[in-house]
Amino acid sequence: MRTAICERLGVEFPLFAFSHCRDVVAAVTNAGGFGVLGAVAYSAEQLDTELSWIDAQVGGRPYGVDVLVPGKTEGPRSTIPSEHLAFTTGLLQRYGVPYAGTLGELGERVTARGATELIEVALKHRVGLIASALGPPPPQMVTMARKAGVPVAALVGTVEHARRQVAAGADLIVAQGTEAGGHTGEIATMVLVPQVVDAVHPTPVLAAGGIASGRQMAAAMALGAQGVWCGSVWLTTEEAETPQSVKRKMLAASSLDTVRSRSRTGKPARQLASAWTAAWDSGEDSPGPLGMPSQMLLAESAMAYVVRAAERGEAGAAELANYFVGQVVGQLDQVKPARRVVHEMMEEFAETIERLSRITE
Repeated sequence: MRTAICERLGVEFPLFAFSHCRDVVAAVTNAGGFGVLGAVAYSAEQLDTELSWIDAQVGGRPYGVDVLVPGKTEGPRSTIPSEHLAFTTGLLQRYGVPYAGTLGELGERVTARGATELIEVALKHRVGLIASALGPPPPQMVTMARKAGVPVAALVGTVEHARRQVAAGADLIVAQGTEAGGHTGEIATMVLVPQVVDAVHPTPVLAAGGIASGRQMAAAMALGAQGVWCGSVWLTTEEAETPQSVKRKMLAASSLDTVRSRSRTGKPARQLASAWTAAWDSGEDSPGPLGMPSQMLLAESAMAYVVRAAERGEAGAAELANYFVGQVVGQLDQVKPARRVVHEMMEEFAETIERLSRITE
């Protein structure tokens, strides 16, 4: 299987796997796809360690790194209101999860400066792509990547965003529909992809959102995409970093069990509906989510306590626990190795193309 993007990046399949787990990235890359490591959770030192490990596993095969560069953020963590800390503490206590109100450093990294540090580290390794999520790639990011000969990808949810990304220097556009997990817009993949393909031609486009099978991949290619960008399908693989308590919820969930909520990051992000999202989004005493990165800092710190308790089997914590996942969660009912997921998707893709070709005979 060859597309222009396969030729450009040197991969067998135009199947891009976004994951925060290095094991998934390596497994998909070694299976012929293109793994992309989500770097937001790492410090520069930690990212260097993770990429060194991937380098050793993939034997020179190309892979990518995704950084979070929001176009607009709130102030530093010192601006988090006491009422939001109190609400978070009270919420966890109601579900039997002790919370000390401590804050980590994750939100501090969701800045152009933090992303630049991660890019500097990434470009010291054998990465084949740098991806920018949320906002147009900063000029320095484009300059650094171009100097290193590494193309820049950007995720978009509207045609206008796609045009802005290309104008800012993006070499590859990921058109992500509202079905996707994580930060999404409101336009469905089936509608968004062909519009973006037409708007940014000849810039190549990948389709994202609602893609976890070969049939869905074939549909995306029929819309004009040169490949697909998948995230949710890897969350229930054997290698995934997903906590077991959350993985069980995903395996049991239907496609109706996700919600776009600002409760984890401060920006609309699709995730498993849970007591956490309900309390923040519709609870009578909710102060409302903060903006990014303040809400991210608050939520991720609290969720670390929740997940640890859920992993111990505490029922209240399990009600609160969630994670970013798209509507294809309704298709995820088995734990499989990532390599097997790649092969099954490509086999079904080939079968679908063959079936469709018979229609025109």
